[in-house]
Amino acid sequence: MAAILPDSDSEDELPPGWEERVTLDGSVYYVNHSNKETQWTHPRTAKKKRVNGELPFGWVKEVNEDGKIIYIDKENGRTTYTDPRLAFAVEEKEFPMDIRQRFDSSTTARQILQGRDLSGKTAVVTGANCGIGFETARALALHGCTVVFACRSYEKGEEAIKKIKTERQQVKCITTEIDLGSFKSVQNFATSFKKRFKTLDILILNAGVFGLPYTNTVDGLETVIQVNHLSHVYLTLLLEEPLSKAAPSRVVVVSSESHRYTNLSADTVSENVLSPTSSSYWSMMAYNNSKLCNILFANKLAQKWQSKGICVYSLHPGNLISSYLSRYWWPYRLFFALVRPFTKSLEQAASSTVYCATALELENVTALYVNNCFPCNASNLARDETLAAKVWDISLAIIKKYFPDHGLPC
Repeated sequence: MAAILPDSDSEDELPPGWEERVTLDGSVYYVNHSNKETQWTHPRTAKKKRVNGELPFGWVKEVNEDGKIIYIDKENGRTTYTDPRLAFAVEEKEFPMDIRQRFDSSTTARQILQGRDLSGKTAVVTGANCGIGFETARALALHGCTVVFACRSYEKGEEAIKKIKTERQQVKCITTEIDLGSFKSVQNFATSFKKRFKTLDILILNAGVFGLPYTNTVDGLETVIQVNHLSHVYLTLLLEEPLSKAAPSRVVVVSSESHRYTNLSADTVSENVLSPTSSSYWSMMAYNNSKLCNILFANKLAQKWQSKGICVYSLHPGNLISSYLSRYWWPYRLFFALVRPFTKSLEQAASSTVYCATALELENVTALYVNNCFPCNASNLARDETLAAKVWDISLAIIKKYFPDHGLPC
């Protein structure tokens, strides 16, 4: 029988029912025996750990007859499932130390790509016909990337491409219709894309709505949560195969600092909260909740797809951006008219998106939240792995409930 070693000699003692374990590559993870779930961060400190270096003198690692890793202390004849280096595990740095800040809030999307050739790469940008999405798609296209304009209106997508072709006629851009208010439309887009392209290097989930009165989509869901979150979740999962084939590839989720002001929590989140009724609807809170869900989805996806070579990022495009997002609410149109001299330009607002999609220093780095072209901390809620797991499960349950012909693994 395996002996039991102390979990750790550090001050961050585990709560009752938790166990600390180590993967083959030295990453520490935590097992909650109460609910049979695992997570990468310490349940109390929310920090990640790694074990480094060789095993202590006299220890060897073997695989037993059950296929499990065991550690044997040859000198004392002890056997354990617990890596003896766990007692000396060190906390991972918040961000990779080799990422230095090269850009800031004044940087434009084109400046991010200066000197880069993206020929041979393919990108999908939702909402590419206007605003930040257009400037994102424009920057990528002008540097050789084949860009699929995923737009609700085919005509507006084509008009946007014509503008770019006045700068460089030979850009490779195509428009494909997608209505994020319809799961069927999302499915049709993914099917069409996969027939035309075998690989996808960059998926940018940019489209969004804000300031809407309470409305339902054709699927019967509240519009803001479906357009900003649920349909983007569905689209991403449908494009897993071309993203995997293009690995290393990237998924970029455009969120907002508004995610910090929300009424979601691991205790309160439910289908009814994610897709509220008219009586419980507040447009600002619906938007904030959708932006928090963006980051939670990105973090959970990063964890699930890391082994596939797909990196996932979420970002805040910047404060005070006079974009098309405010077109649905006249108070915001008035506000932006007054503060226009102090706002970011749309090309500056697109810089963080383009940075996440292309920066060489982000290769093999995933689950980052970026603001002004540099990694920073999202809110504590956005880094709550329990909440992320619940939002993931509820989101998939909603998609499967409202669109039985979803085509996702059950």
